[in-house]
Amino acid sequence: MSDKPIELLQRLKSLSGPFPTWDMGQLPERPGKLFLDWLRVAVENEVKEPHAMTISTVDHDGHPDARVLILKNVIDETFYFASSSESRKGQQLKENPHVALTFYWPSLGRQIRIRGIAEDCGDEAGANDFRKRSAGARAVAMTGHQSEVLDSEEVLDRSIEAQKVKISRDPGVVTPNWRLYAVNAQEVEFWQGDSERKHVRVRYSMQDGQWNTLRLWP
Repeated sequence: MSDKPIELLQRLKSLSGPFPTWDMGQLPERPGKLFLDWLRVAVENEVKEPHAMTISTVDHDGHPDARVLILKNVIDETFYFASSSESRKGQQLKENPHVALTFYWPSLGRQIRIRGIAEDCGDEAGANDFRKRSAGARAVAMTGHQSEVLDSEEVLDRSIEAQKVKISRDPGVVTPNWRLYAVNAQEVEFWQGDSERKHVRVRYSMQDGQWNTLRLWP
C-alpha cells in the first residue's frame, strides 16, 4: 500500500544543517551590502542557481501570483529582473507595481525576503537585456504568446522556428515587449535557519530616507 501524503511528508527532514554562523555584530548599515555578502557565500558553497528567486505579484482582484525568475543584477538596494510586458506578470505590474522577491538556499538554511516597487527601465535597457539572451530564449520570447493557451505543440514549434529564422537574418532584432524591471527595495529581511528552530531574523526597512534595522523573533 502506498504511503499517505501526510506519512510521506512527515518522513522528510527540514533544516537539518549544519549551517554557517552569522556574526550579528558585523551587520552593514545597508541591506544591499549584506545581500551581496550572502550571495557570495552561496556561490562559494556551490548552491545551485543561487540567483533564482520567486517573484510575487497581485492581480486586479488582489489575488497573488508567484513564479521563479533569475536575478539579473543588483545595484545598492535595487534588484533587476526581465520579462515580457505582455505576460501575466507584466500585465499585473502595469496595474500594481508592488512586488515581493524571495530567495531560499536550503543547504545554507538561508532565506532573503524583499518587498519593493518595480519600475520599467525603458526601451534601451529592455533591448540590451534581450540581446544578451541565447538565440533559443529570444526565439521563444519573440513568439509573443506567453501565458496564453497553447493549441498544439506543432503550432509552438513552427512559431519558434520562424523566429529563429528571423534572428539568423537579423541578429540584433528585439521584441518591444521585452522589459527590464528594477525593484527598488523598501524592506529586506534576512533569515538564518536553525536546526532547533531558534532562527535568526533581521529586517531592514526604509523610513524617512534611512535604513533602520530590527531583530525579529524566530
